[in-house]
Amino acid sequence: MTSVEVNHISKSYGKVQALQDVTFSVEKGEVFGLIGPDGAGKSTLFRLLTTLLVPDAGSAKVEGFDTVSQMQEIRRQVGYMPGKFSLYQDLTVEENLTFFATLFGTTVAEGYDTIKAIYSQIERFKDRRAGALSGGMKQKLALSCALVHKPSVLFLDEPTTGVDPVSRKEFWEMLGTLKEQGITIIAATPYLDEVRRCERVAFLEQGHLRGIGAPEEILERFKDVFNPPAIERSEAHPSVNNSQSSIVNSQSSDNVIEVNHLVKAFGSFHAVDDISFSVKRGEIFGFLGANGAGKTTAMHMLTGLNQPTSGTGTVVGYDICTQYEEIKKHIGYMSQRFSLYEDLTVRENIRLFAGIYGMKDGEIKRKTDELLERLNFTEHGDDIVKSLPLGWKQKLAFSVSIFHEPGVVFLDEPTGGVDPATRRQFWELIYEAAARGITVFVTTHYMDEAEYCDRISIMVDGKIKAIGSPEALKRTYGQPDMDHVFTYLARQATRSSD
Repeated sequence: MTSVEVNHISKSYGKVQALQDVTFSVEKGEVFGLIGPDGAGKSTLFRLLTTLLVPDAGSAKVEGFDTVSQMQEIRRQVGYMPGKFSLYQDLTVEENLTFFATLFGTTVAEGYDTIKAIYSQIERFKDRRAGALSGGMKQKLALSCALVHKPSVLFLDEPTTGVDPVSRKEFWEMLGTLKEQGITIIAATPYLDEVRRCERVAFLEQGHLRGIGAPEEILERFKDVFNPPAIERSEAHPSVNNSQSSIVNSQSSDNVIEVNHLVKAFGSFHAVDDISFSVKRGEIFGFLGANGAGKTTAMHMLTGLNQPTSGTGTVVGYDICTQYEEIKKHIGYMSQRFSLYEDLTVRENIRLFAGIYGMKDGEIKRKTDELLERLNFTEHGDDIVKSLPLGWKQKLAFSVSIFHEPGVVFLDEPTGGVDPATRRQFWELIYEAAARGITVFVTTHYMDEAEYCDRISIMVDGKIKAIGSPEALKRTYGQPDMDHVFTYLARQATRSSD
């Protein structure tokens, strides 16, 4: 039996054609994947099927109900986790769940059997505000809220973006339990291991349905997008010993970052618990850890946003305890969402950030022209940033973050939710920056990206559990790849990822 039918659906926003003549169907109880680059139309399709938008042309049915004329019937039948955090940050876990139950005319008690296997894992934190939860716990709460009214169809728009590999595996194990209950699951994901967990997938690109079939069939058919060739790097930076698995000598003058016995405590809880490491000039250093392991807190101290409880450290020669304002001026930073102002032009974004970094007008103009030429953006300098393709935004954001030639650039999950081909292009920019002597300090939940780093540290329970080159770590732990190394270490955590 068919659960979802999409017939010749089209949707545009002004001159932008988000979806064009899309047709497919999903069977009851099927785990169905929607895949494709950012901007392909996946989120628009989710909003159409959950009755949040009305199509310009075509029609769709969910559980036999029309998405335009029978909206109320559909809303009682479906659960929806949108791409952005769908919970109320200032409400507690219990208050969020109660709100969503009330919204659907039910109670937590009535729906508890449906969510018990998931909600019981976070129920002991029911009085904690949602905004204070780790990524994995937010997932579980959002899924509980989407299921509390016992839906028959579950729509998930990239629900695991920004979540560590272990939490992602646990999430998909939960989805397997829901499938056993007969719930139809339609999920969008940029992670290839999650794509392979689907029974069928549909590949969208620029609003068109390019293909539909078994995961391996689609991944092979569109391998230029999903499986681009590995990046070839001629040689590592000469200051980096790729076979090294111990901490670099912290007294070396070539170190851009030096950390010794760093601690950050919140009351009796040690988010960062006595870590020591150093990073050399021009090194690509991967800083990994499960959600709640302490890596974000550590990064906040290194970038001058927070000060340590004890221990010492320097970044580009400045003391993290006393010279954090100087640190902010001499580093680059790029977040997951690229840190650009969407309503400004390319040139205006460059000028804004260059001014923040204290560059002079003449230098800004000269380097802006050089940058636009290098990126092949010369004819697009006056384009509004939100009109640019994702890959262009990514290149621009990274280029802006190192426009002032900082000693080190911090990249906080810069490729979250991005397709493999676009991620590969981004890593080519990272290699170019490292070759110019800029140190790259990067966090990522993509373990294939971990393989691109010169060295990696993996945090568990606030401590650095392992540090070394990818090859050294794989040898040390007898694992075939970094995904297995990470999973092996992360599952040794004893404290809750809260």
